Amino acid sequence: MPGHMRENELPVTVSVTRADGTVEQVQVGTAVRRGDGFSVRLAELTIGGDAGARSAPARRLPSSAPGEPPAAFPPYGRSRGMPIRGASGQDLEFYATGARRTLADPGKSRFHEKERALLTAIEAEQARQASGGGAEEEPPSPDEEQF
Repeated sequence: MPGHMRENELPVTVSVTRADGTVEQVQVGTAVRRGDGFSVRLAELTIGGDAGARSAPARRLPSSAPGEPPAAFPPYGRSRGMPIRGASGQDLEFYATGARRTLADPGKSRFHEKERALLTAIEAEQARQASGGGAEEEPPSPDEEQF
């Protein structure tokens, strides 16, 4: 799956509980808005069988490239590691408030660059949602399922 998603795409993830009890969000595909619904493109999946689970590391949401806003929330809060795109208004405001609090604290200056990038990404998503998304739709490709 590509690391950069188009304006009208959302990651499709599942929660995976590891043997040590940690929960990881693993991206398994991409949803593309189509009218009132979505088309889903799934990546290659292996379900069941211990050998496959041990031999292939789980895929995480793509991290952003240096200088780009983050694509996912930081590793705290109820939506830790989840995509910023498509998040609820409540989650966006929770993480934006945390970023603003950190930016207002001179003692946390070593985190300011990351927090500014996070706040920029959150504010962009809030603006995108406020405008109704605004992305033009593309026709479905043959490998997408219609729902």
